This record gives sequence, structure tokens and C-alpha cells, in this order.
Amino acid sequence: MNHRTPLLVLALAAAALSLSACRKQSSPAEQAPAAQAAGGESADQFIARVNAEYKAMYPEMTSSQWLSATYINGDSQRIASKANERSLSALNAWIEQAGRYEGQPMSADTARALRLLKLMTSMPAPRDPARLAELTRIAAKMEGDYGAGTYCSGEGDARRCRQLGELEQVLARSRDYGEQLDAWQGWHSIAQPMRKDYARFVELANEGAREMGFADVGQMWRSGYDMPPEQVATVTDQLWGQVKPLYEQLQCYARGKLDAQYGKDQGELAGGLLPAHLTGNMWQQDWSNLWDLLQPYPGAGSLDITDTLEKQYQGNLSAALARPGSQAGVETRFRAQRDAQLLTARQMTERAQDFYTSLGMPKLPDSYWQRSQFIKPLERDVVCHASAWDMDMEGDVRTKMCIRPTEEDFTTIYHELGHLYYDLAYNPLPPLFQGGANDGFHEAIGDTIVLAMTPQYLHSIGLVGEPQQGREALINAQMRMALAKVAFLPFGLMIDRWRWGVFDGSIAPDRYNQAWWELKAKYQGVAPATPRGEEFFDAGAKYHVPGNTPYTRYFLAHILQFQFYKGLCDAAGYQGPLYACSFYGNREAGQKFWSMLQKGASQPWQATLKEVTGSDRLDAGPMLEYFAPMAEWLQQQNQGRMCGWEAPRPAPDAP
Repeated sequence: MNHRTPLLVLALAAAALSLSACRKQSSPAEQAPAAQAAGGESADQFIARVNAEYKAMYPEMTSSQWLSATYINGDSQRIASKANERSLSALNAWIEQAGRYEGQPMSADTARALRLLKLMTSMPAPRDPARLAELTRIAAKMEGDYGAGTYCSGEGDARRCRQLGELEQVLARSRDYGEQLDAWQGWHSIAQPMRKDYARFVELANEGAREMGFADVGQMWRSGYDMPPEQVATVTDQLWGQVKPLYEQLQCYARGKLDAQYGKDQGELAGGLLPAHLTGNMWQQDWSNLWDLLQPYPGAGSLDITDTLEKQYQGNLSAALARPGSQAGVETRFRAQRDAQLLTARQMTERAQDFYTSLGMPKLPDSYWQRSQFIKPLERDVVCHASAWDMDMEGDVRTKMCIRPTEEDFTTIYHELGHLYYDLAYNPLPPLFQGGANDGFHEAIGDTIVLAMTPQYLHSIGLVGEPQQGREALINAQMRMALAKVAFLPFGLMIDRWRWGVFDGSIAPDRYNQAWWELKAKYQGVAPATPRGEEFFDAGAKYHVPGNTPYTRYFLAHILQFQFYKGLCDAAGYQGPLYACSFYGNREAGQKFWSMLQKGASQPWQATLKEVTGSDRLDAGPMLEYFAPMAEWLQQQNQGRMCGWEAPRPAPDAP
């Protein structure tokens, strides 16, 4: 997943890096005068001051986090930790000062800003300076440990060390059961040392949340949705209820194909669960890499973007090698490969930008192309997890990726640019309103564009041949999208279901791993092929856990993007089946989209949603409408099979 931490859920430490830049604050010396001045201010004046100080402080924080993600070492972690410590101290001071305005007269905007102020961080910090410093040290350490995670195997000359990207390629491309299991287990081993740190992190963050008036961190996270926090689980359960039948059919189909590839004794586990290491993805959140096994009609309406992008890279490499003065040799070829990788990555990004500008949105600033990380640097560790950053609230926007010429990375770029265009659209707003209408909105913007990347669009930009007509080509196209969108849904729920339990104490540290796999079985219908006891910390092998990034946003985004998509197709005057709509080049749809982005968090998300869709309710109906042809096809394919799965019974003390 790809991604960005919106301003209003300011993930001030590691979480800031997950999906975008975080916001930051200044030194204690700078904070002191502001704190002293608060006494005689009205609520409106207080918020105006916070907005001004916040924006002035912000670039130091984002710069420190950028360095800690793109130059991973002890120095950058120390700088990020100290900057984070200062920012959280300032935030605590602001929140404490804000309490004096309860019940006082103020404008509606100020009342909203005061509420959002309490929700600016996903990592509430204790007021005690020593414990605050400990929290930020742990956050920076876990971030660094994840980014530098390496699995080494073998002995002597055969010893081999691999990081996440290389291990992911094994799951994506190998169909050797043992090789995939080794890569999966290897990456998950890097999280084991984080377990103790994470348990302490939870204690400290919960202390900070309680000091802000919340029961725990989970309740604080659920308070950011313009509804009572206790309703969030109910609403998301209702949405899951809408889409679960479709997911069950997809899981059933995938299980049959894995049985055919590996035999029933390896292709599935007891109860009809899928082996975690066989889904083509380290976390089983996206099954696109199983296309060779799951493609309904081989060759029908080929949409092999990866092959085209690889040819583009090879063409760039040939051109680099043919430059005047180039000499044959290992060093020359290596330099040419690096040049070709960077050029291809930039070309892919320019293509994504073109979609946004076709809607009437501005080009990205020149600084974007100068300061972004497009490919993995040499000779230093970086966090390759794709992220989008707003560095100063004034146009210094960047992406951080390690782009490869693959379909997955190509669509990820479209997603990340969605964050940046949201940033640029709401940058004129006061800083406290610079964020998504809710955090799911930020994740849904770029993915709405991805839905509009229809076969016809891909053909128009030269990535695929003339789209084939007919049912087989349609089912293939729908399956490709479903392996990313539908397969993700239960994963989008279970991570925070696990963390809500961790934060409220119903999942104790001595059953972290047990509860993790119980939830994965319950929601996703997947399980590990080998025992995973409490000596492991498999949750930590997913960036967003050590990075402390709330995850419900991604589930909501997968619902919202189909609602946005339908609303924009309607705005474009499109008539026809929803799955065939592309609003590329349509200025009417673009204006409606841009108008929504400009609202930021200045009003409740329900009002913003209604402006685009005509409804103020979250609804999976458009998603089900989109996938209706495939849903019917899956039911036909699965006739006679026992679909659904039976999760292992949880331990007696489990929630």
C-alpha cells in the first residue's frame, strides 16, 4: 500500500513517513513565549496563532523525517527523534491551552479547528518529558529497524542477504513452494526484535491519549470521523457486510487455482484457508502477482503493462549504452542501467501527471522533479515504502519511491500523485484545515484515478494494444482490478481491529501473534503454513504497525474511491456500464474533483462527499455495481465448491 498521512492526523513520528510528510513544530525556546501569551487571547485569536506557529515550525519536522527515511542511520534517527520530541511538546502545550476555551463563544471554524487540534497526531505523547523522549526514540528506532530490515541465509560463500524488495519479488515471481515460504518467513523474522519496543510504545502512547481525555489510542483514532467513535466499528462492519460475499467468492476461486498449482495438501490449509506465503504478496493484501494462476481467460484482452514498461526500460538502456564516448565495460553498463532506471521512473511519473493535468489541474512544480526520490539510491538504506510528502504547505511536494518498471509501481505513482494534488489544492487553507475530509479521502483520491485507467485509456497512452471486446476480455479486466481492490478489503479492516484490541488491552502482549493470526483467518481466510508462536511479532512485518499509521483509512478509501468514481463519471456525462468509464481529459469532472480537494478538512466529510456523489453516506453499492459482471462469473465458476472458510477457534480468553 502506498500512502500518505494527512495533516490532521499528523503522524508526527514514523507514521508521518507512511504515506506522506508529517507536520512538525519548533524548539522549546520558540514555544515558550507562545505558551505565555495564551492567557489573554480569544478562541479565534488562539487558533490564528496556532495556525501561524504551526506553519512556521512545519518544515523542520518534515525535513528531519525526510532525512530519516532517505538516509537511514543513527544520526538521522537522532535528528528525527529530537525534532519529533519538540513537535509533540508543542502540540501538548497547544492542546492544554485549548482546554480553557471550552464553552466560550467562537466562530464555527474555530470550534472545528479546536476539535481537530486534539486529533493532529496518531502518536499522542505523555506530558512527562522523559517519557515523551522515550516514545519518540522508540518510534524512530522502529522506523529505522523496518527500513533497514534484512534477511540473511546460507553459510560462507553461499551466504545471501536480502531486503524487502528482493524478498517480495520471490513471492511475486517464483512458484516454488519452498522458495516462497523461505522468503515469507525471512522477512517476518526482521520484526521479532521490535516486539518489546512495540509493547512499550503502546504503554507510552496510551498514557498520552489518556492525558488528552481519550480512553486509549484506538478511541482517539476513531474520534476523527465526524461521528461518535463507537460508531466507527459499526459503520465499517456494515460496509464489510456488503462486500464480504464478493470477497468470499474471490477467495474460493483463488483456493481452487492454488490447489491446482500446488496440490490440495499445499494449496490450502485446514478449514479452506489460503497459505499466507502463496498469495504473491508479503501480507496477502493484493493478489495481483498471482495473475499467471488466476487469469480467467489466458490471452483475452491482454493488459500486460509490466511487459511494455520493461521494454521501455530496455530501450532507455540501449540508448544510454549507445551514447557517444561510452566504452564497453562493467562500470559503463552499471552507470547506463542507473540512468535508464531513473529515466524510466521519471517517464512513468510524467505519464501519471498527464492524467491529472488532462482534468485541468496544474503541473507539479519544478522542485518536485528535483527533490523527489524516484529510484533506490546506492550505498545507503532508505525506506522504499512509497510515500507522498508536503514539505512546507507552500508547494514543496515530493514522492519517495524505489520505482521499478512494473504495473504495480505504475499504478502506485498515480495513487501517490493523488495525495500531492490534494495537498496543492488545499494549501491556501489555514494549516489546521490542510488535510483530507477524513483520512480515507486522502487515500481514495489517486485510486479514483486508477479506476479510470480503463483498457481504452491504457491503449490511448500506448501501454496496451487495441482493447478486445467481449465477455472474456471484460472478465479478465475485472479480475485484474479485483485482485487489487477486492482482495484488499478484509486486510484493510483487520490491522486496526488488531491494534484497537492492543490499545484497549483486550489483546495482551503475550498473545500479540495469536490474535494477529486469528484476525487474519477471520477476515481474510488466510493462515501461516507453519506454526507462528509468540516468539514472533508478525504484525511488525507490515510497515504501518511499527510506523504507527492508522489503517482503517485504507478500507474506507477502497469504498470511497468507487463512490468518487461514479460521481465523477456522472459529472462527465458518461452513459454506460460503470466499469468502462474513464473521465481522462474531461474538464467538468476535473473541476468537480478539484473543488472537492480544495475543501480539505474545513467541513465534515459527509458534506464534502455529498457534493461529489449526491449522498452523505458511505456505501459499497458503487463497488458492487462496478464488479457485477465478475461477481456473476465467479458464482458460476464456484458452483459445486464449498466457499467460505472456517477459522480456527480462538483461545478461551480471546475477545
